[in-house]
Amino acid sequence: MTTALVVIDVQRGFDDPYWGPRNNPDAEENIAALLDGWRATGRPVVLVHHDSLTPGSPLAAGTPGNGFAAILDGVEAALTFGKNVNSAFHGEIDLDAWLREHDIEAVVLVGIQTNMCVETTARVGGNLGHRVTVAIDATFTFDLAGPDGAVLTAEELTRATAVNLHGGGFARIATTTEVLAELGQASASRANPA
Repeated sequence: MTTALVVIDVQRGFDDPYWGPRNNPDAEENIAALLDGWRATGRPVVLVHHDSLTPGSPLAAGTPGNGFAAILDGVEAALTFGKNVNSAFHGEIDLDAWLREHDIEAVVLVGIQTNMCVETTARVGGNLGHRVTVAIDATFTFDLAGPDGAVLTAEELTRATAVNLHGGGFARIATTTEVLAELGQASASRANPA
């Protein structure tokens, strides 16, 4: 089974103080490790960028913040496209159709923000019948205030995303280490068919 790594919104604009406190300082290192694993096994990588329509957003198209973060420099992607909504399945490219055309049955999602674009992409992908895994430690998000002014921390939001996706049957939640171990096992089984 072919599995694509879908890297969501790993853009320079998320370094802006505009967003507030974030979690998971190891996210970029984990994303880089997964990219290395995908490169080493020749599996497809999909890069998605958010083209914000919000005035003044650090992610607005045509601004420096819209560009991919440095960890994506030199990454050869099978597909790169933009979106201006949360789900990568509703971008400039029909991701669902592209995956099916390329016989890609599963996706591993990483990127920013855990509880926004990563979670929404996982929900839509699961609803469309794709086998979705979220490498939760290869994502990060920011503290967020609710309508009553109560703030949930980025870590609380990440735990909620994991519960929502797992409990709702939208996606499997895994760590980078688990995904890389499975990648190695899949490579070994392809090299040594029974």
